[in-house]
Amino acid sequence: MKYPRPLLTLGVWLASLLFSVLVIAQTRFVADLSAFMPSAPNQRQQLLVDQLHDGVIARLIMIGIEGGDSGERARLSRELAADLRTTKIFVGIQNGDVAAQEKDRTYLFDNRYLLSPDTTSERFTVKGLHSSITNSIDALSGDAGLILKRLLPRDPTGAAIQLLEQFSGESQPKSTEGVWASRDGKRALLLAYTSAAGSDTDAQSRTINTIQQAFDKIPGRSADSKLVMSGASVISVSSRNTIQSEVRRLATASLMLVIVLLLVVYRSVRLLVLSLLPVISGALVGITAVSLGFGQVHGITLGFGTTLIGEAVDYSIYFFIQRSGATSLDNFWRTIWLGVLTSISGFASLFFSGFPGLSQLGLYSISGLITAALVTRYVLPVLTPQHVTLRDLTKVEVKLDWIIERAAKLRWLVTALMLAAASIVLLNSGNIWNHQLSALSPISKAEQRLDTELRSDMGASDMRYMAALTAPNEEIALERAEQAGAVLQELARNKVIGGYNSPALVLPSVALQHARQAVLPDAKKARLMLDESLKNIPIKTERLEGFLTDIQATRARPPLIRADMNGTSLALMVDSMLIKRAKDYLVLMPLHSTGVGPSGDTIDLNKVRAAFDSNGLPKIIVIDLLEESTSIFDNYRSEVLLLSGFGCLIIMGLLLVSLRSLSRTLRVMAPLGCAVLSVTAVLLISGIQLTIMHLVGLLLVVAVGSNYALFFDRRAQTGSEADRRKTQMSLIVANLTTVGSFGLLGFSKVPVLSDIGSTVSLGAFLALIFAAIITRERSDENSH
Repeated sequence: MKYPRPLLTLGVWLASLLFSVLVIAQTRFVADLSAFMPSAPNQRQQLLVDQLHDGVIARLIMIGIEGGDSGERARLSRELAADLRTTKIFVGIQNGDVAAQEKDRTYLFDNRYLLSPDTTSERFTVKGLHSSITNSIDALSGDAGLILKRLLPRDPTGAAIQLLEQFSGESQPKSTEGVWASRDGKRALLLAYTSAAGSDTDAQSRTINTIQQAFDKIPGRSADSKLVMSGASVISVSSRNTIQSEVRRLATASLMLVIVLLLVVYRSVRLLVLSLLPVISGALVGITAVSLGFGQVHGITLGFGTTLIGEAVDYSIYFFIQRSGATSLDNFWRTIWLGVLTSISGFASLFFSGFPGLSQLGLYSISGLITAALVTRYVLPVLTPQHVTLRDLTKVEVKLDWIIERAAKLRWLVTALMLAAASIVLLNSGNIWNHQLSALSPISKAEQRLDTELRSDMGASDMRYMAALTAPNEEIALERAEQAGAVLQELARNKVIGGYNSPALVLPSVALQHARQAVLPDAKKARLMLDESLKNIPIKTERLEGFLTDIQATRARPPLIRADMNGTSLALMVDSMLIKRAKDYLVLMPLHSTGVGPSGDTIDLNKVRAAFDSNGLPKIIVIDLLEESTSIFDNYRSEVLLLSGFGCLIIMGLLLVSLRSLSRTLRVMAPLGCAVLSVTAVLLISGIQLTIMHLVGLLLVVAVGSNYALFFDRRAQTGSEADRRKTQMSLIVANLTTVGSFGLLGFSKVPVLSDIGSTVSLGAFLALIFAAIITRERSDENSH
């Protein structure tokens, strides 16, 4: 076969590679799970995405100090907190130290009448004052008697105590040596809220390094003292580092495996290098296509790219082995292009996915495989010597042909295996899928355990349930939060929810502050009402002068603003729930379950939504983050199943048009279906629930296995005995590279990669075996 214009061919190829290198040099690579969020989320899904990107969940870093005794851990905690507070990369640092708690108490006490929901016109009447002062006196004999006695001259109504009880009622870590500590007392605790968005992995990485460096430079640390950290941003950074290291490790291992296999077969360094050209070209063009199409490339896409080494090299293997003995490659290339088309049809289902991560995989695969096939078709013939000399594999080919010749006798065994596999799938039909997005996370079990321990020690409230609203500015946001809070307070009284948090609890809207100031009496009226309310109470008005002074100070002061909270832990609370975005403000109000009864850990969100609707607040979104993440996975699964179904129909249509025979088409498709069913059964019987990546892997099994089935069908219909043996040998070598590279991927620490690798390696191997048994007709069948 002649290949016209070889210089033009090489020029176009080299120019394409140069362009790809230039694009890749400017490409941004990411490694968080944002690519596996929907590209067009609904309102509730968008709230989940926002939380994973920039919400309180994404910005909190939990810090633990271990080693030494409790005194040293407390000292290290205080010194670390003091150092970190001097930086500008944190909104707040909490460690439960006395100074920080005193600032919180001072803020609550000084502004009690602006913050307290009991600052009402009824409270500041003679009757209301008499009742509240009487209650305060009665409480002097209780557990809080000493505190009440000290506060009574300035707060006879008990407003400050009620506020302190409200916020101390929130789950708080245990305190040891004046700072937060774990429940077993063996770990000092700190909580950091970062200024950087959780989606800014680079900034979060620098923040984590800053924390570690600040700890390392504290003098006088014992040798066994160490710092541990967790939280969404820490996990995100760890995930990125894991993915990057895994991609490098697996790419190197896959490349070495392929090199060794090809050297064994070729015994030629030149042919080895030529065989890798389609792979390298496909990878470069694939990354370039994703970069141009999406503006960034996910690390998972690069990890997936290592598998291209095993699949794209198949084309050169077919080419070299068959060229070494065939007189014409025209029929060979017709089969190759049909295989490429079937692979594209399968990967196209990923490309059209509504999830960017899957779309990237689809675009990468399509562009990479097309490039690999084109380079094999037009570039390799120009660079390859006219006479290809390979290792003499005749004896191996003859033995292999003898085995395959008798493989068709095992069709009964395939039938039995399929019945068993189908039974296993049916028996596990209700438990096939893992619905948690966390199944895609690459964090280790040790990291998961540390995260759970720190959250438990912190007494972190469950962030599963959330009410959220948006507003054009901060004032309207707080006003709407107050309206929602009134509804939620009623739901709490009715035991529908256990409670809630809101930024408006510590930073009321200006309108509400003005309304509370308005009910406070002026100096003359306040004194008269106090005199009257103290009748029959053993306290003189003169002792409560501080109370009268504070009322007038509150009346005269300007409304509270966010800056008034600087230096308090309450500022962190507000900033985590009142989030300024590009065009609006987002208010988050975590909802707590009652914790009572068999369903006490759950909340009936339908009742919450109905309460908001009946009070004219329909725009408030109520979300179960766990349920929503499960919903996203279900959407993944449904979409990919649907698209995969279309892909399989297109593949079948292509085969039917090309092969012009329904029986041949079914014979080509049969081994692919058998491989998919078998792999699914093996995974289930191994106790592995399928993730979305297993489904992608099964799609790859169809794409890769179609090449095997097509070649077996081709050799059964045409070609000499020598050609048949060459084809079979090339299929075995190609299968070894595919199974090997995907098999290495199966040992990855990243579940997304290991799920695909383990699925495809087993599936590709079984697809070859089933193709040999089912697709190829025996010689005695052909003779009739």
